Amino acid sequence: MSEVEPAVRRELKQAIDVAPFGELADPRVLAVLAAAAEEQGWDGFFIWDHIVYRAPVRAVADPWVALAAIACATSRLRIGPLVTPLSRRRVHKVARETVTLDLLSSGRLTLGIGLGSARNGELEPFGEVADPRERALLLDQGLADLTRFWAGGFEPTPVQRPRIPVWVAAEWPHRRPLRRALQWEGLFPTGLPDPAALAELTSEIRHARPADEPFDVIVGLPPGDDPAPWAMAGASWTVTDFGMQPTRAEVRGVIDAGPR
Repeated sequence: MSEVEPAVRRELKQAIDVAPFGELADPRVLAVLAAAAEEQGWDGFFIWDHIVYRAPVRAVADPWVALAAIACATSRLRIGPLVTPLSRRRVHKVARETVTLDLLSSGRLTLGIGLGSARNGELEPFGEVADPRERALLLDQGLADLTRFWAGGFEPTPVQRPRIPVWVAAEWPHRRPLRRALQWEGLFPTGLPDPAALAELTSEIRHARPADEPFDVIVGLPPGDDPAPWAMAGASWTVTDFGMQPTRAEVRGVIDAGPR
């Protein structure tokens, strides 16, 4: 292992990532699934953050209430939203929510953030900003405000020091979100065509980040995909993603099979 690899590589961790839609819109169901994931040796349990979603999805759970239920049902799993679009959130409210959840979970929260998407009908119908450039500006300002609140602008402060970890979503092959992510604790690239694309990103990360500063690289995979090639390309986390119509039985089957 080279001297710079620790900035982007470590023992692979594996998590469940579910949309709290349909059968999974009941936070009690999510809490039971998360408890089962912890028992079976998974490292994390993450959920999507949406207000509404495109057809055929109708039932959608609030992510923060659901994550509170998950926090109370578990003691070890890392939890959080993958991902929260800060441009449609009131950042002072997110600050209160994240700190409260970090306290409730004894410091197990990771905050995934991103630009969000206009294609799901949850921006313009609710008066939210739709222009991607403006959303990017709001995201950067929101992150600056959030860390100011975490640092003592609000009390209590988070359990985790120096702050709650932030993972930044970035759609392949765009590099501006990568540059944003390098200021935080992790990169969640979406739309990767293959592990070679991830290796390209992790090479850039190694050249941009000090070797002694850990940095997570998170890859979403469908159920059954082999995480090994992605780990070789530099992923530190893989999250099993069940898409927009998860079923309780499908998710439970993957959980019970355990991480690969």
